[in-house]
Amino acid sequence: MNQLQGSGQFPVFKGIPRVKICCISSIQEAHEAVSFGASALGLVAKMPSGPGPIADELIREIIATIPPPVASFLLTSRTDTQDIIQHQQLVNSNVIQLVDAINKGNYEDFRLAIPATKIVQVIHVIDENSIDEALAAAEQVDALLLDSGNPNLAVKELGGTGRVHNWAVSRKIVEQARVPVFLAGGLKAENVRAAIDNVQPYGLDLCSGVRTNGKLDLFKLETFFNEIYKI
Repeated sequence: MNQLQGSGQFPVFKGIPRVKICCISSIQEAHEAVSFGASALGLVAKMPSGPGPIADELIREIIATIPPPVASFLLTSRTDTQDIIQHQQLVNSNVIQLVDAINKGNYEDFRLAIPATKIVQVIHVIDENSIDEALAAAEQVDALLLDSGNPNLAVKELGGTGRVHNWAVSRKIVEQARVPVFLAGGLKAENVRAAIDNVQPYGLDLCSGVRTNGKLDLFKLETFFNEIYKI
């Protein structure tokens, strides 16, 4: 059973991490990712920048085909909790990935309106201050996802940069957070074992690392999963 569904907290990291393939753009890509072993799929809604956004109608169509117990992550850049709730209800995902900080409402709004939906807060690891930000969010969400964007730019980077951030900071967050932590940012077959050794995340999240010209590359996908299962 996929631990992203149902009640209770995520389990702690034990051995092989879960893998979330992000930027899924079609029903075919969803099925291909699952066939290679993905535990979760990321569907990117409208973003200020970055790869992978698709229409909400297509997100809903893809989610309807995802077999249990694979988790469906809605990546939303909305920052008003009521807007986010409406967004989730439109596409029917079982996980919301908040790629930006909430600026209207609070996390409790989700518990009241959509209690069965897991909430994953993205923390863009910029410097040591990201540790305090992550630990504060960890008290209120089901999981964290550490990425390499920068929401402080004029045009916000909220993911999909393909950059590796400072894994030493990420490791500190993993060690101190009360919830499981996904690692994102520049992951690919060539560095995934080092990422796991250095950070020990609960899960791995990647988009460009298994794509060629924006399309899911089955050879890269297979190579990535082969590296995971060697560990």
